[in-house]
Amino acid sequence: MAAPKTIIDFIDLVAKSNILERRTLDGYIQKIGGEPNPPTKPRLLAQTMVRDGILTNLQAGLILRGKYKNFIISGKYKLLEHLGTGGMGSVYLCEHVLMRRRVALKVLPNDKVNDHVVLERFYREARAVAALDHRNIVRAHDIDHDGDLHFLVLEYVDGSSLQYIVEKFGPLTVARAANAIRQTADGLQHAHEAGLVHRDIKPGNLLLDRTGMVKILDLGLARFFDDDGGQITRQHNLQNVLGTADYLAPEQALDSAAVDIRGDIYSLGVTFYYLLTGRSPYRDGSVSQKLVWHQISAPTPILEHRPDVPKKIAAIIEVMMAKDPVQRFQTPQDLFDALAPWDEGNDFPPDHEMPQLSRAAMGSCSTNRLPAEPPLSRSAVAATRKRKPRWRFEWPQNPRVRTAAMVGGLTLAGLAGAAAAVLAAH
Repeated sequence: MAAPKTIIDFIDLVAKSNILERRTLDGYIQKIGGEPNPPTKPRLLAQTMVRDGILTNLQAGLILRGKYKNFIISGKYKLLEHLGTGGMGSVYLCEHVLMRRRVALKVLPNDKVNDHVVLERFYREARAVAALDHRNIVRAHDIDHDGDLHFLVLEYVDGSSLQYIVEKFGPLTVARAANAIRQTADGLQHAHEAGLVHRDIKPGNLLLDRTGMVKILDLGLARFFDDDGGQITRQHNLQNVLGTADYLAPEQALDSAAVDIRGDIYSLGVTFYYLLTGRSPYRDGSVSQKLVWHQISAPTPILEHRPDVPKKIAAIIEVMMAKDPVQRFQTPQDLFDALAPWDEGNDFPPDHEMPQLSRAAMGSCSTNRLPAEPPLSRSAVAATRKRKPRWRFEWPQNPRVRTAAMVGGLTLAGLAGAAAAVLAAH
């Protein structure tokens, strides 16, 4: 559909999208119609609705482009905001329509649904996450599809990735970095006991929420030890190096299918290095060079980048990043115990490190409810009971007519305000 040219068009699209309950939309239009300078253009109305917590930035932007379909996914999830995009799809903040609970929907791109390898990997991720239940791992609630739209319903983490925090605000203190790595090790130990390897541990896959809790996400590369994976998985693993080159364990580059939990420990060691220095040890090479360097080249000692790092921490990172898996910590629990002396607990991160969502996306139910009106006094209530109005205005039932009536009210309000200003000037 074409982009709205008038506020009538814009309100009509909002109504068609089913983002808002009808009474909420009607009530809001009446409310802003009484303001001194009501918006008279689609973009101004969109900005006003975002400001007032009626629409999110994503919703307003899509409607301004003429979009009104697919705001309600599978009849259950209302689209709120776009959270990010990765190799396996985009992630959106949504609200369950009935339960009013916010969740994260990981949506497989439409151009991937016909790729049986990618589709199998997507559903494998769902099975991997569903098998785990730990405070440091993002939980999965459901997997579903709406036509060709395949999506995974995940726990929504109100926080930022460690990648974003370091890129935006610089390396972490030793205490914060040690705590984040220790929390991650705790989650990986749970995965290890379930027979699962993550195979893509990196700062971008570690989320820090507003309470200081670290959550591991994106288990799309995970593999169960007792699952042979079938011909599809084997073929995919042989033809592609799975993982992220900056953080890839040496043995994973040679045979992704054979990597065990010690590969995750290596990747977590590179992540630790990054959190303390703001750079991965092999960041300046091409993908091919990085894969070779992980095999044969020792990284620059962390103390050359960060002299204040305790020598024992530097030694722990060296053990984590040993080329030979036998020389690393053998389990995440071993690493968890080794870092205990430097773990001061997880403090609440500063607010500026956390996501800045639009008002409508910040809390559940906020997109469907207007702010509560102040209660009337007893005298005001008594006065309203004595009044007997001779007529009562009712909104037309036809949506198009009702929209036109609301817009007419906005226009009249604007004209009245302009007329009052002219009279005041004279």
